[in-house]
Amino acid sequence: MSPLLDHNLQRIETIVGENSDLVIRRFLIFGEYHGAIVYFSSMVDEHSIFTDILKPLMSPPLHLIGRTIPDQELLDIIWNEVLHLSKSKRISCIDEMLDTGIQGSTLLMLDGFAESIVLDTRQVQMRGIEQPQTEQTIRGAREGFIEVLESNISLLRSRLQTTDLRITVNPIGQKTKSKVAVCYLESVANPELIKEANRRLSKIDTDGILDAGYIEQFIEDHPYSPFPQVQNTERPDKAAASLLEGRVILLTDGSPFALIVPAVFNQFYQTLDDYTERFIIGSLIRFIRVIALLFSLFFPALYVSIISFNPELIPTDFAVAVAGGRAGVPYPSVIEVLIMEVSMEVLREATLRMPQIIGGALSIVGVLVIGSAAVSAGFVSPITVVVVALTTIGSFATPAYNAAIALRMLRFPLIIMSGIFGLYGVMIGIIFIINHLLFMDSFGVPYLSPVVPINKQGLKDTLIRAPLWWMWKRPSHLHTVDNTRLADNDKLNTEPVLNPTQEER
Repeated sequence: MSPLLDHNLQRIETIVGENSDLVIRRFLIFGEYHGAIVYFSSMVDEHSIFTDILKPLMSPPLHLIGRTIPDQELLDIIWNEVLHLSKSKRISCIDEMLDTGIQGSTLLMLDGFAESIVLDTRQVQMRGIEQPQTEQTIRGAREGFIEVLESNISLLRSRLQTTDLRITVNPIGQKTKSKVAVCYLESVANPELIKEANRRLSKIDTDGILDAGYIEQFIEDHPYSPFPQVQNTERPDKAAASLLEGRVILLTDGSPFALIVPAVFNQFYQTLDDYTERFIIGSLIRFIRVIALLFSLFFPALYVSIISFNPELIPTDFAVAVAGGRAGVPYPSVIEVLIMEVSMEVLREATLRMPQIIGGALSIVGVLVIGSAAVSAGFVSPITVVVVALTTIGSFATPAYNAAIALRMLRFPLIIMSGIFGLYGVMIGIIFIINHLLFMDSFGVPYLSPVVPINKQGLKDTLIRAPLWWMWKRPSHLHTVDNTRLADNDKLNTEPVLNPTQEER
């Protein structure tokens, strides 16, 4: 950076080029020193620039009136005694100045100084904090992350008001310079996990990061697996709970989703309601959810294998009813199920992409009218429509959208194998899936933890949800610094204070 103001401004105009929102405002500091501010009007709070920068610089404060200011001390006096903005720094590199200016800072340059002051005046229009759209809950907070990183950090800090919370922000992307925050609890999270998360982020060398999904694809361990190895959430309370377990949270500026690492399989069928409700209710709901998950994956394949190869496994009356329903269908059951499954996937995708008002009507028309017409025309049997409908409903019970997609993908090869090999094909498919899950890991943590390798403490929060006072240690597979989360593992003693049988004193 040159000490000449005109040279610096000319260089900035050359680098930035023609931009209608670039503002270069020349003015006299204290009425005698030449200076200029540079900012992008679309990214800043112009009222703050006027009240906190221009006004105090153009009209000297009372304590400076009549005071002789040496030229070489002007920048220090402005920095220490005049400016009213708390977030500011001094930079002497033009490229670094422009990087901060594009992010919403205002550059203050003085003639005769090879250094400028960068003032944070960023103001970007954003939507308000709303209820998460992808993670509905019955009993829980009604606020979710938004696209502004600072707001998301504030939502996280409001739940974890502790000095242990550490947040480091680094820019990623040669063009976008997207800010990515790494959040963790220093007294809980394993230092090696934190180091590995930072290492993977530092290896990302791309031109742009537009969403947290970009980060996920760069840092996952097995990119060719259909199963997700990084969990995402819109809920600040879920992110805070993951931090308390010893996990690391990644927040990306411009994305309303937080990434949770490491992630294991059982996280993807758990919800916040499992913990806010009493453990009996939470365990029942979770067990039903797991049954629905297995149902959506294996039910069509089992139906095809039994109808095609082993009809003797079903009762005679029911077998006769099924045979009567399929009497007019011109192709095998495996083709029939595949046609219906593909149709349901197309209908589901169309419902998601249509406007919300039309999407609900389209799903009703698709299920009722098209299904009924297909049965009447003899394309499919009524029992197949029932099987596919139950499978689709079961897939909706999986809370995580990316995990539900993985199960929907695996459903098709299972159906094809069951149509070729029968029940043997289903068993072969199950063995392949289990072996694949056993092979996977996320940031070094086995994907089926705490089931494989087995951990007694971790099993309290897998298929069922044990009482909170039973889960007095953090998940052992995370190798946390402090593995105790409940000081006393006994339930609090309760006394019948208002017992009506108690004698009056």
